[in-house]
Amino acid sequence: MGWLKRIFKGSSHKISHGKYHISSGGDEVSDGSFSFFINSESFSDPENEDIAQAIALSLSEEQKKAKAIDNSASSDDDEQLAIALQESLNVKSPPHESENTYQPFSYLFPSDYRVCAGCNAEIGRGRFLGCMGATWHPECFCCRGCNQPISDYEFSMFGNYPYHKSCYKEQYHPKCDVCKHFIPTNYTGLIEYRAHPFWHQKYCPSHELDGTPRCYSCERMEPRDTNYVSLDDGRKLCLECLNSAIMDNSECQPLFLDIQEFYEGLNMKVTQQIPLLLVERQALNEAMEGEKTGHHHLPETRGLCLSEEQTVSTILRRPRIDSGNRAMDMIIEPYRLTRVCEVTAILILYGLPRFLTGSILAHEMMHAWLRLNGYRNLSQEVEEGICQVLAHMWLDSEVVAGSGSNVASSSSSSASGSKKGPRSEFDRKLGDFFRHQIESDASSAYGDGFRAGNQAVHQYGLRRTLDHIKLTGMFP
Repeated sequence: MGWLKRIFKGSSHKISHGKYHISSGGDEVSDGSFSFFINSESFSDPENEDIAQAIALSLSEEQKKAKAIDNSASSDDDEQLAIALQESLNVKSPPHESENTYQPFSYLFPSDYRVCAGCNAEIGRGRFLGCMGATWHPECFCCRGCNQPISDYEFSMFGNYPYHKSCYKEQYHPKCDVCKHFIPTNYTGLIEYRAHPFWHQKYCPSHELDGTPRCYSCERMEPRDTNYVSLDDGRKLCLECLNSAIMDNSECQPLFLDIQEFYEGLNMKVTQQIPLLLVERQALNEAMEGEKTGHHHLPETRGLCLSEEQTVSTILRRPRIDSGNRAMDMIIEPYRLTRVCEVTAILILYGLPRFLTGSILAHEMMHAWLRLNGYRNLSQEVEEGICQVLAHMWLDSEVVAGSGSNVASSSSSSASGSKKGPRSEFDRKLGDFFRHQIESDASSAYGDGFRAGNQAVHQYGLRRTLDHIKLTGMFP
């Protein structure tokens, strides 16, 4: 206003009480808290008109400044009030249990500048939610699972997405593969379950004690409504494993020929005719007790290479499966073994899938080859280890025949791949499982022995490894 005062200096106009007056007797113009009166005669000449325009312009600018000051003060007050209200309502929600549960809060407040994190539109005046570091229209804060608005007092978080507690549980709380119920929490509030290392099944710990059956071959614990076949020695087989199970001597002979061709492909032909017999579990255990060689065996024996003369009971005809899924009418006869060489027979447990029967047969055939070729007094780790290497190589030749990924695959692909039709997805998975069992065995003889022998074969080849074993009794 300094320049305006200089214009009025020495004139008859005056300023009083916050209003500007110029003479009297003119028209009144009022705007806000400022008013001025203009005498039309006083501004009849151009100079006076310029002065009048300067006065009007000055008053207009002064009015805008005053409004800006008032609005700024009002805005500051409103902002302080908004912050106070928000802090009083914004109660931080602590996480709840393991799924990160939070509590949204809502309130009424005029906030024209807030933008909804859901629809990116201004929220304006009205009800809104403040959660996850953002503001939302109530109808825009939706569950990631069902896409419906979350109106509950609590909600769950997974990643950066909100869920209804029920939707979160449905999607992320593990269900038991046996009873199909949500796996319960233990006494500490944590979810505790058992899981198979290969099949990745999850099931309640209680099923290990409540009599829930498990397949003897694939070790899967099937859902409760799954049918099993019960063999007369107490073993249970799932229907998928039963589909390729070898149940009697006649069914096993083609597989025996495949294993012999596999060995011939490795220049390890077994020239001696060795009887192969499928037997029940009891007969296998009795034969093992009759052996005097003291060879190491697994806690659950499924194959045996005999060196002593014995009489064993073998299966001539596969059992019939009745309506109750039980094996019936199996024909058994005694078989007298006579000693004509270091090996009298190979015994295999009946009722196992083809892949498992074949890997056991390849293992026992290696025992026979070692004995027939003068490998004497080997340690358990070396003998069982190299036998497991041959079983693993045969599985490789069956599962990935022709891939060239191992020593046996290229040499035996003609013997295994061309004579068999395409494998089902489960059969391939089952072959991988039996390989996994060999690779992950924790015992010193079968597990550590296999890993040492497998490393030697990969580094030096099978023939050089066998030569070194014959000379030193150890892996190279």
